[in-house]
Amino acid sequence: MFKQLIPFLLLTLSMAAQDMPLTQVLLPNEGWEKVAEGYGHTDAAAVDAEGNFYFADVAKGTEIFKVSHNGEISTYAKGLEKISGMQFGPDGKLYCCQAGKVRQVISVDKTGSVKVLAKDVQPNDLVVTANGWIYVTETKTASIIIISPEGKFTRHKTKMVRPNGITLSVGQSFLNVSDHGSDKVWSYSINKDGSLSNEQSYMYLRTKAPMQVSKGDGMATDAYNRYYVTSEIGIQMYDPTGRMGGVILNPLGKPVNSIEFAGPELAYMYICGKDVIYRRKTKSKGIIPFNKPVAVLKFKK
Repeated sequence: MFKQLIPFLLLTLSMAAQDMPLTQVLLPNEGWEKVAEGYGHTDAAAVDAEGNFYFADVAKGTEIFKVSHNGEISTYAKGLEKISGMQFGPDGKLYCCQAGKVRQVISVDKTGSVKVLAKDVQPNDLVVTANGWIYVTETKTASIIIISPEGKFTRHKTKMVRPNGITLSVGQSFLNVSDHGSDKVWSYSINKDGSLSNEQSYMYLRTKAPMQVSKGDGMATDAYNRYYVTSEIGIQMYDPTGRMGGVILNPLGKPVNSIEFAGPELAYMYICGKDVIYRRKTKSKGIIPFNKPVAVLKFKK
């Protein structure tokens, strides 16, 4: 069935998607700058409507941190351990995965009030659509948890080995998930009722050696509908058709866990890895996932 969708997808994609090298993303005179350090295991990259960046220390922290445009770090919420993935929703709440012994999906409002949406699950990362649907990767069960705006819970079993990072297409018609246990990123059609269909291995990740796994982790989408996947060899970029545009070298010397566009005009690529946060200015810009779906930008040469 998915093969029948391919001609339609190709027809609707911008001509700009036909050749998207890293030169369309990276500025030649801009390198990585350190934003924060001294944490146990930074993760759960997220962005709010103003472009402020958020992260958590999944290893030993119990706080969610906010990073302003000028790099000032403050505490957004306290008393929340093992946050491994998060994203703001259209209602202004921050939706979070709590891993470890807590094992639940929660929302946190601006006052710090917590609401439990799913208990006794093993969440890794999540996205929230503009319509309020929540999609959560559950690595251990190789599933995607689906939570409706009304709170109905379902579990969608996948063909993946270890589903991990997750991101939406710009128009929010497709869900893409990295497989930490293989060399693939899988794509799913999001149906009107919130269910998933047309499971397809959509992007093939480069690995250190043939037949090895990619350790694909966090994912992000930019306004040109390019996809970014953190992996063992670096940050891998793909165009809207799933074709690789290149690999951005890992500046950390340690695994990169998650990625997000934030900062002024959403033009900065932020990455989380172990004890540090880095960012770099780009030619691209991110999207606010919980906003209404928008048109894909066309690259101007």
